[in-house]
Amino acid sequence: MILCFLAEGFEEIEALTPVDCLRRCEKEVITVGVGGSIIRGSHGIPVFADIEENELKLSSAIEMIILPGGMPGTLNLEKSSFVQSAIDYCMENGIPIAAICAAPSILGHKGILENREAVCYPGFEEELLGARVLLDRPVAVDGNIITACGMGAALDFSHAIITRLLGKERADRLLKTLCIRR
Repeated sequence: MILCFLAEGFEEIEALTPVDCLRRCEKEVITVGVGGSIIRGSHGIPVFADIEENELKLSSAIEMIILPGGMPGTLNLEKSSFVQSAIDYCMENGIPIAAICAAPSILGHKGILENREAVCYPGFEEELLGARVLLDRPVAVDGNIITACGMGAALDFSHAIITRLLGKERADRLLKTLCIRR
């Protein structure tokens, strides 16, 4: 199962694009409401999360976690002790973490990006403590960490996630069904 955390003020496209793409690939994706079951995105769109964070147990069934950006969504994710525990659990167990837009800053603050390639929304580079920040690409993959620069990279982010979980051939096939030509 893949967990996508939604906190008040999350960037809707950054969260829902990978959820949609992964479900099209028949992966089990669970949206997790941080602080409630109905979470309002940064553009005022309410989303009904599959479960609330207090209903979730961290276990070996987790294949990946996704941290969408947005403001104040990123700050609200970072304030959540459960999200912090989930990140720690993933790092301790070699489970991939994907973060987009401002959300890579959460990983930077935890020291996870030290000596790793990473990207983020412009202006958050200094928050990626110790990372080798790349300015020339929308997505960076370094080991178990996938980062992306923002909403415009949501499909590239989703492609990188699917490549990591299911392989490049499956990710490319999905893009073809979405009429994305490369």
